[in-house]
Amino acid sequence: MQFRLYDYLPILLIFIVAAGFAVTNVFISQFIGQRKKTRTKMMPYECGKDPVGSAHERFSVKFYLIAMIFILFDIEVIFLVPWAVVFKTMAGPAFGSRDLAYFEMMLFIALLAAGLVYVVKKGAFDWGERAREEAEAEGRLLADVEKKRKAERMRTAA
Repeated sequence: MQFRLYDYLPILLIFIVAAGFAVTNVFISQFIGQRKKTRTKMMPYECGKDPVGSAHERFSVKFYLIAMIFILFDIEVIFLVPWAVVFKTMAGPAFGSRDLAYFEMMLFIALLAAGLVYVVKKGAFDWGERAREEAEAEGRLLADVEKKRKAERMRTAA
């Protein structure tokens, strides 16, 4: 088989269309978008956490919980998409009945749904005022613990 550069023309065309789409959207937002700069809009934003204080402070456990939830549902998609692609093959005579393959995936989805209900009941997605107050209180507690440790290290070093 001989290498022909024009066989890759559709891929190049996709890259050109994608880049053109991105550049066009940026320019349109510059011409149409509002230009009112407020203090809040100019603040950096980092994953729902206000960027106030030291860069070395500890994060609330809630941020790690959200990351683990993301990984959980990312893994769901990793298993669900290939299963959907090969569902007809799995339902063939070599693998048994279609009902078994369907039941297995519904059981998998039901377990994930139960996990989602549990997480919602625990309030992991609650980013209201109460959750912010709890996170700030946890941050103050961690800062106090860190100050005590630092003071203790200073005493032992002296």
